[in-house]
Amino acid sequence: MIHSSSIVSENATLHPSVTIGPFCIIGDDVTIDEGTKIHSHTVVKGHTKIGKNNEFFQFCSIGEDCQDKKYAGETTYLEIGDNNVFRESCTIHRGTIQDNATTTIGSRNLFMVGAHLAHDCRVGDDCILANNATIAGHVHIGNFAILGGMTAVHQFCHIGDHAMTGGGAILLRDLPPYVMYNGVKQIPQGINSEGLKRRGFSSEDIQLIKRAYKIIYRNNNTIDEARALINDMANEHSVLKVLNVFLQNNNRGLAR
Repeated sequence: MIHSSSIVSENATLHPSVTIGPFCIIGDDVTIDEGTKIHSHTVVKGHTKIGKNNEFFQFCSIGEDCQDKKYAGETTYLEIGDNNVFRESCTIHRGTIQDNATTTIGSRNLFMVGAHLAHDCRVGDDCILANNATIAGHVHIGNFAILGGMTAVHQFCHIGDHAMTGGGAILLRDLPPYVMYNGVKQIPQGINSEGLKRRGFSSEDIQLIKRAYKIIYRNNNTIDEARALINDMANEHSVLKVLNVFLQNNNRGLAR
């Protein structure tokens, strides 16, 4: 169902089950799959591909040109998976040709009011970006990450699986998997134990993750020393493999 006040390009491809509320604009080269709902006053521009059963609340801006002076109108992309929720006034930008030209969002993510995802970002599955979380360009976010309200992430940072930031956090370096980052003190502060319990991690695995955290943050190891120690542990304990891969491919130095 498409509200009579909305404008939908004849070049857009919409599944018949898609719902478009009043005063929306759906531009050229937009593809929207079945079950997706778009509430009032939302703009979706192409080239944007939206999967199944997503929901966009009022005043979202999806697939807009990026805020990068290098952008000169090239064809770039936004790809969104299934079952995501974008609350009021979210802004999601397409990629740039200086990266891989694509901003990518997985499935089952929640973007709360005013969240911003800039060009060339990659977000995995089952993440939460709380109100006014602001993610700069080229940031990679893993699975099950939670970013507290007003979190600001510097461009090119990587955030690992199951990581969590407190409200008001300013993240200038990479945040490893499982680690909690205090938004007031701006320092890592333990691991996301409660979140791991809720996701079915065993007490033994959580203890192993705590040991790895101490190797990185509490035992006065250099980053290289910590990498070597955790690499050895990951060979024996699969729960540490995601942390080991993250450390071996560290992008901007670790938040410490």
